[in-house]
Amino acid sequence: MTNSIKKPLTLEKNIRFVDRVLLLSLPIAFIFIFMVATGILSASLAVISYATCVIFNIIFLFPVTYELQQLKQYITQMSKGTDVDALSLALEENDSKEIINAVNAMHKFWSEKTDELEAQALSDTAVLDTLPDPLMMIDENGIILGANLAARSLFGKKIREKNIDKIINSNNFINAIQRILNNESDSEALVFYLTKPIEQKLYAHIKKLPYVSKGNAIAVISIYDLTKATKIEKMQSDFVANASHELRTPLAIISGFIETLQTSAKNDQDARDKFLSIMKEQAEYMSALIENLLSLSKIELMQDNLPNQKVNLPKLLNDVAQALALRAKENSSDIQVFIDDELPEITADYNQIKQVIQNLTDNAIKYGTPNNDIIIKLEKADEIPSAPNLKTESGAAAAISITNKGPKISEEKLARLTERFYRMQEHKDKNIKGTGLGLAIAKQIIIRHRGNLTVKSNAYTGTTFTVYLPLHLGE
Repeated sequence: MTNSIKKPLTLEKNIRFVDRVLLLSLPIAFIFIFMVATGILSASLAVISYATCVIFNIIFLFPVTYELQQLKQYITQMSKGTDVDALSLALEENDSKEIINAVNAMHKFWSEKTDELEAQALSDTAVLDTLPDPLMMIDENGIILGANLAARSLFGKKIREKNIDKIINSNNFINAIQRILNNESDSEALVFYLTKPIEQKLYAHIKKLPYVSKGNAIAVISIYDLTKATKIEKMQSDFVANASHELRTPLAIISGFIETLQTSAKNDQDARDKFLSIMKEQAEYMSALIENLLSLSKIELMQDNLPNQKVNLPKLLNDVAQALALRAKENSSDIQVFIDDELPEITADYNQIKQVIQNLTDNAIKYGTPNNDIIIKLEKADEIPSAPNLKTESGAAAAISITNKGPKISEEKLARLTERFYRMQEHKDKNIKGTGLGLAIAKQIIIRHRGNLTVKSNAYTGTTFTVYLPLHLGE
């Protein structure tokens, strides 16, 4: 809204108009007094003449004073940030108009500069907020002057104006900050650990800013989260160790039998047949293990590539049930499939999803109690259950559940089922064959599809694995 400052022809009390008129008329008053005193002019004529001069001064000074008053009001309102309209000014003097034009030009110039600075500040803030690693600036007292989005997400939204030692509780980190603040060092780099809100291994680089650019900030702190990288390194190390251990055992068995066949059992036909049968079994185990390892590695390489095939889940489930029907009959069981026909085709990798369902169904047969049916259900779910450190797609999903009747699995063991090479001791005791990689592979496939896998187990209904797959992946 435009505020007009134009008023009727009146003057403010503090404009000192009367003082100016009297001051301008004072020399003339002394002249008239002198002329009356010397008899040159009569007193009455002197008074009339002086009054005429005062009126003339009033007429002469009023427009100038009025325009000066308008200029003062205009500039005062502008200095307060009020939106004023220069067109509403009733200016007659060219000098006043030039002053207004100069003020407007200056105001426009600084307004544009302010907009540029604000835009630059917003741009710099946006750029800093896109950085994945936390970044903070501190003053000479260790007070946080600025923090990007990553820092606010890690340490809290209201960290500005707080002391850095109230945010990060690490003696090594605080000592490094003090060395910077005390001018004992220009830069520090260290690894430190936090336990709250979660356990984290962090790397910090603290750099003192040069005098010409620091302003109130004297140092910038960059923080890098090493927690995930450390976990990956440990997983890789454990993976190699576990794979080596799993391969070492069958290799040792085969090597032992070969040595026995070459020496003491060289001419023993019965021992040879028995040993060869065991060697074949171990070789098949190693072959399955290597195949699973390669499959797991291949799936991990594809994690960032979303599938784009259209998959008919009812057909897929019926194909799996038909393929494993004979194996279920060997366990005196049947596979029953219940399908929600209203579900549309989903975007997925057909072979990978088939591998998951086939693996889970095969496990249900393998570990289920004989003479109990395997139940496969396909239903629509409103959303995919969330899980820590798991990126799931939003929206509706297809829920595929596989249920078998078997012993209850404890919560502790349920939490470890998808770990690589993990096998329950009960299964080992029953000599049930497996590599311990099937569920780990299934989990990685489901992660690639932005879905989730849940497991429930009790003594009444048995164990149910439910695979959630988004209906509209990537859409």
